[in-house]
Amino acid sequence: MDAVAVLGGGATGTPRVPSSLAKHGRLSYTLSHNINLRASHLAAVQPLCRLFNYSPPCHSAFRKARKARVFLPRLVASMEVEETYIMIKPDGVQRGLVGEIISRFEKKGFKLTGLKLFQCPTELAQEHYKDLQSKPFFPKLISYITSGPVVCMAWEGVGVVTSARKLIGATNPLNAEPGTIRGDLAVQTGRNVVHGSDSPENGKREIALWFKEGELCEWTPVQEPWVKE
Repeated sequence: MDAVAVLGGGATGTPRVPSSLAKHGRLSYTLSHNINLRASHLAAVQPLCRLFNYSPPCHSAFRKARKARVFLPRLVASMEVEETYIMIKPDGVQRGLVGEIISRFEKKGFKLTGLKLFQCPTELAQEHYKDLQSKPFFPKLISYITSGPVVCMAWEGVGVVTSARKLIGATNPLNAEPGTIRGDLAVQTGRNVVHGSDSPENGKREIALWFKEGELCEWTPVQEPWVKE
């Protein structure tokens, strides 16, 4: 009880000290002992900012950390009118998914400028996938693309290249988000139903590769004023 009386003094002024402590010379020992004890207890409790680095209680430091973080999405659509080449692969044609896939781009608001059902020759498939020529799966890929008819499409619109890639989804359908073409309609990379150009430059190159002169159509959809300003 004597120790409680010493530590329980008021926050200001001189604490009341029991006469028994002062008389027997125990005052200085009791004060120093309890102060050291309280300091050791406080030292044992580390600040939260050391225990949890992700959410420190130091609000000013936390605000600075939040301001420093910048989120950059992987795919950022351009505001320029672009062209892209979309191809429904043999598995998509064989499974009767042509109408379903075309409707995804139509509903988005892009303009179809070229469309044909086409049996791809080996030479054209090799030229299209020439960047993958060194890969071990290249022969199998060529055999797959030439195994049946494909649907060749040219699409035009603002930011169409990146937006089309988002509509298509990840290369591996199991990693593709629900709502994307591959996320909804495919399960294996080797049967991922559709191809899309990965850049505006490749979009132009692939359209020129798959469509002959005169096969593209220039036209203005009546819905255009309702799609873009």
